[in-house]
Amino acid sequence: MSTPTLEAPAPSALDDARAQLATATELLGYDEGLHAMLATPRRELTVAVPLRADDGEVHLFAGYRVQHNVSRGPAKGGLRYSPHVTLDEVRALAMWMTWKCALLDVPYGGAKGGVNIDPRCHSAGELERVTRRYTSEILPIIGPERDIPAPDVGTDERTMAWMMDTYSVNSGYTVPGIVTGKPISLGGSQGRASATSRGVVHIALAALRSRGIRIDGATAAVQGFGKVGRDTARFLAEAGVQVVGVSDQYGAVTATSGLDVEALSDHVDRTGSVVGFPGADALDRDLLLELPVQLLVPAALEGVLHEGNAARVTAPVIVEGANGPTTGAADRVFAEQGQLVVPDILANAGGVLVSYFEWVQANQAYWWDAQEVEAKLESRMLAAWDAVAGTAQARDLSLRTAATVLAVERVAEAHRLRGLYP
Repeated sequence: MSTPTLEAPAPSALDDARAQLATATELLGYDEGLHAMLATPRRELTVAVPLRADDGEVHLFAGYRVQHNVSRGPAKGGLRYSPHVTLDEVRALAMWMTWKCALLDVPYGGAKGGVNIDPRCHSAGELERVTRRYTSEILPIIGPERDIPAPDVGTDERTMAWMMDTYSVNSGYTVPGIVTGKPISLGGSQGRASATSRGVVHIALAALRSRGIRIDGATAAVQGFGKVGRDTARFLAEAGVQVVGVSDQYGAVTATSGLDVEALSDHVDRTGSVVGFPGADALDRDLLLELPVQLLVPAALEGVLHEGNAARVTAPVIVEGANGPTTGAADRVFAEQGQLVVPDILANAGGVLVSYFEWVQANQAYWWDAQEVEAKLESRMLAAWDAVAGTAQARDLSLRTAATVLAVERVAEAHRLRGLYP
């Protein structure tokens, strides 16, 4: 009787993050001790988050906060609510945040948080209670000089308002700098809500130009129509790009002549999904990634471009609006096919950049107007693009490896200058 062959589990986001770091440290010639320090989170906290539901029943969820590195400043990273949140996922996202902050030369380290709850299944009151309990559980390790949370998948400015209030009540005074992505009336920054999308589009247009593709009339598909994807599609259309396909968790729609993004947004506001948008053809959600477009923006969750579909993805330019949407196996396929992949730590860094602006404004109690925020965002994003593209060309590296090398080098330099205590 033969023994069945077991397939190896697919690499996780953490596996990919560690592999990217290993490549960078090898290229930089770092020893194993420094590699281990860069690969290991500085601090991890797992907490129980009980919820008294509206019907009186008590449910228990797991919450996490991982601070990957604080050598360049306080930790910074989003808080996501998703039933799929795991500690390993949060570890990977925290590591990518470290590199993202270093690459944009923002004086932060990387962090990430999560609660394994599906926000779609709970009332606003239940989500408020979960947020306040989670915040109270992680109080010892957060603060405007320690760790500054922000919105992520499944959370928003309302979540940040609850976090700010919980922290402030426990401090005895209002602390607007404890979170970013707050409502403007509570000290949020102009331009923060759309910052990630604006950054994605600045980088996408630069990437298209680098490949000799005219912006006016270029075609694009955007996977995801939420916090990042919706405004990305809107800004691309405003720039003259034809957005011919959009998807969400329920399905996808396509139109060869280009979608009316504003009308599509109104449709989603009314119905909750892109599905059924008049004047567009229905499309299988996963097939959106394989549309024959010049620009593909995966702007939802990690791991959507993988070994199983990479060979069928034909877009010459792929710009990562989401964190970790491309697995290592897919990256290798895209390299063989000659496609340009702009990594998440560069492409979607606009959010953390304007979060930094918000934190600076909160600490000074002096607020900038939207034009100033957007001008600073564009300048910093394009400067980072030039640095990464220049390094990639000079050292014959992919954009992902070049970006990681630049970021890791900056973090390692901070380690070197600070020394090892004791």
